[in-house]
Amino acid sequence: MTEAVSRPTLEAVAARAGVSRATVSRVVNGGDGVREPLVTRVRQAVEELGYVPNQAARSLVTKRHDAVAVVIAEPEARVFADPFFALQLRGISKELTAHDNQLVLLLTEGRADHARVARYLAGGHVDGALVFSLHLDDPLPGLIRNAGVPTVFGGRPDWSDGTPGPVYVDSDNRGGAREAVRHLVGLGRTRIAHITGALDQTSAVDRLDGYRDIVGDADPRLVVESDFTPGGGERAMRELLDRCPDVDAVFAANDLTALGALRVLRETGRRVPEDVAVIGFDDVLPVAEQADPPLTTVRQDIEEMGRLMARLLLRGQAGRPGRPGRVGEQSADEAAAGVILPTTLIRRASA
Repeated sequence: MTEAVSRPTLEAVAARAGVSRATVSRVVNGGDGVREPLVTRVRQAVEELGYVPNQAARSLVTKRHDAVAVVIAEPEARVFADPFFALQLRGISKELTAHDNQLVLLLTEGRADHARVARYLAGGHVDGALVFSLHLDDPLPGLIRNAGVPTVFGGRPDWSDGTPGPVYVDSDNRGGAREAVRHLVGLGRTRIAHITGALDQTSAVDRLDGYRDIVGDADPRLVVESDFTPGGGERAMRELLDRCPDVDAVFAANDLTALGALRVLRETGRRVPEDVAVIGFDDVLPVAEQADPPLTTVRQDIEEMGRLMARLLLRGQAGRPGRPGRVGEQSADEAAAGVILPTTLIRRASA
């Protein structure tokens, strides 16, 4: 049986560096008042000995846990099937890692999990929360607010109870949708349909509003509700062709929905873009570039959304109400209630 190797202690670091234990503690915990030559000696001793601070003890001193909860209000199967979430998590992880913070992922399979998440956040395990993919009637924002945890939301939350505006990061969903539909009009398409996302989410509602901004007098049968998934896109496209077989363009609420629509168009003998032009939203490259044909879509910088969410939380922006702003109009530091990132139409073969 092998003997356990003892971990280096704070006292061992102090002895190696030739300083007091209190000096080592201040350096390790990021305190002030230590001269630079001593800081250098302590850090060298830490590296030589392989000293790892005890996080529990460190938290007692700093009142911080160096951990941030990421709450995704979707079932696990949806999170791991949709590359949107992977990109956003990658952006969050990069920013947290750069600031030596840990990411704690919390998923919700259903409403019963919301109270569990709220209890965890209220328990003082993390320094803040990043929350995205909320639904309009979701109680989670209120539960998190009651937990008293600094929070930044991904996407514009529906906060209509008079509480000062939450801090959020979103894309210009309505403007991006307008640009997509305007492009289809410019191609001479006259029967432009929209397959929506789940309309209990603000991103889907905003994209539907952008569609209506351009073709407000369109046949209402040309709008079919879906759920941001390939299967939902297939079902919606079949329903759309039954309702309006003469449709000549489709704006889909995201790339996965567009992928499902393309499959049905191919199965039914419609040529894309000759018979039906198709545009998606997101520009998730593995989906958009490998679609058949490659997908024209609205690009939103999903990874940057994640980084910016984490940056706002770490810089203490959460909880400062104010007006939303677009990047370029305000810096990330100046944005108070919300930051709205621009979108860009990326033209490929499908439209």
